Amino acid sequence: MARITWLGHAAFQIELVDKVVLIDPWIGNPKSPLRLIDVSKVDIVYVTHDHGDHLGEAIEICKSTGATFVATYELGNYVAKRGVKKVIGANIGGSIQVGDVKLRLVQAFHTASKGAPTGVIVEGEGRSIYHAGDTGLFGDMHLIGELYKPDMALIPIGGYYTMGPEEAAEAVKLIRPKMVIPMHYGTFPVLVQSPDDFVEKVRERAPGVKVIVLNPGESYEF
Repeated sequence: MARITWLGHAAFQIELVDKVVLIDPWIGNPKSPLRLIDVSKVDIVYVTHDHGDHLGEAIEICKSTGATFVATYELGNYVAKRGVKKVIGANIGGSIQVGDVKLRLVQAFHTASKGAPTGVIVEGEGRSIYHAGDTGLFGDMHLIGELYKPDMALIPIGGYYTMGPEEAAEAVKLIRPKMVIPMHYGTFPVLVQSPDDFVEKVRERAPGVKVIVLNPGESYEF
């Protein structure tokens, strides 16, 4: 069983194979139900790129919990120099095994100062979860769907910095996951504030995909 909890913005907690994985742990975001003091058991922290709203409190979390930090090589080096002990620096196209959890690094179309922006596919117990990171729409998303067949996709819909609802719905059409959770919206005034348009567009373009809208702090199990 996989349990996914949205922590606001692009931050998610994934519980899989008795491991706790945090992705883009900006726990200080305005929508977050947690404070840093609430974060205790974490096994893996994955950061898609180095922007502050994604790197978030990753360094502090890894230091306090002993979690393994995983990201691109350059971002991994940056974090290691700041005192994180367990760091795995990889790159796009590679896969990392941490216990029974596999992390596959895939491309994202965005910007970054340290290394390249990425998405990540988290696999375990026969389940596959794709976190797209910050990205615009790109045609090779269909390869992610064909190769890795994600059960769940976590897709940015907020516009301005990433895809908006229309492009995100087209991404869902390309990827064809069984389920999708929208993210990266409603955090800043410039972002789309509601997932309603995305939900409607997915129904039109990819009617077989189940859209799951979570409020920050809510979870979904499958």
